[in-house]
Amino acid sequence: MAPESNESPKPLMPKATAVWLIENTGLTFRQIGSFCGLHDLEIQSIADDEVAVGMVGYDPIVNGQLTKEEIERCESSSVERLTIASTTVPRPATRTKGPRYTPVARRGDKPDAIAWLVKHYPNLKDAQISRLLGTTKPTITAIRDRSHWNMATITARDPVGLGLCKRQDLDKEVQRAGYASTSEAPVVEEKPTRSTPAMPEFKL
Repeated sequence: MAPESNESPKPLMPKATAVWLIENTGLTFRQIGSFCGLHDLEIQSIADDEVAVGMVGYDPIVNGQLTKEEIERCESSSVERLTIASTTVPRPATRTKGPRYTPVARRGDKPDAIAWLVKHYPNLKDAQISRLLGTTKPTITAIRDRSHWNMATITARDPVGLGLCKRQDLDKEVQRAGYASTSEAPVVEEKPTRSTPAMPEFKL
């Protein structure tokens, strides 16, 4: 179904705005698509991590394109449509808390980082992992329940060592989840491996 016609102006960076709305609000795909001028199916693809992979969300509240009250109004009723905030001068993009832009070469490391966080800090919420790594909730869920299409090749690796987030940001999220700190990661018991019996010594 094509997005409904809407004569109101569209937001700057529509895909990045859609990423932020998907990850931070309870709006429907149709509401987000209508506001951003994107097809409902494209919003679905963004949510499923098939389009705009690794794109950092563009906060429309910080940038003066939406108000919190306007989002809450539309969250309460799926038939309502977002109206862009009136402004005479576009506000410059302000870098807020959250994951930094991830170079294309490192985006393939995100599943490994998610697996590491899920393994060592299972109490971390999907929203926290999403903020740290700039990934989407469907991807996190797929790795949690081991249904990810590439699960066989995913290896748990520390996201700080991979350069996907900062240690202080990880510490903050870990403490919010109820852990003391990341300096002492929970011990994860590994399955014992069968040892190879020693070869007998032969005397000449």
